[in-house]
Amino acid sequence: MYEQILSGLQRQHKAMELLLSLLLEEFSLLIARDTEAIVHLEFSIHELLRQIATEKTQVIRLLDGKKVRDYAGALAEDAREAALELLGALDEFEQRCARQASQNAELSLSLLDQSRALLNTLHTQLSPKNGDTYGKRGSMNSIRRPEAALLVGRL
Repeated sequence: MYEQILSGLQRQHKAMELLLSLLLEEFSLLIARDTEAIVHLEFSIHELLRQIATEKTQVIRLLDGKKVRDYAGALAEDAREAALELLGALDEFEQRCARQASQNAELSLSLLDQSRALLNTLHTQLSPKNGDTYGKRGSMNSIRRPEAALLVGRL
């Protein structure tokens, strides 16, 4: 059972390393604003997160609900040190991944706000300042509408 738990923790550790590298790549793609590549990368990240969650559930099932640190404390000296060292490294990668994911989310929300502000600015620039515009038949319309007069159809 020890080997199964240790191999599960090692797989989680390697998966966290991969997740961190994917998150760093996502950050660089966000900076470059390469939306196509970000979309493809997001699918990989979500699949990796699903696999990590499956690994965690398998380790929890093997431990029958006990904490890994408690289990590691009951092991022999060499096995305990190896397990605790692996847990520490795994925890460090989880923290780094969480910080990077938070940074990515903050950047993507900032880009969304910037795009919204740009669209609002463009909309106000394109909207006529007064309601005096030419109608469909070439006559002057002085109907005041707050929305843009460029759009003809309405639902």
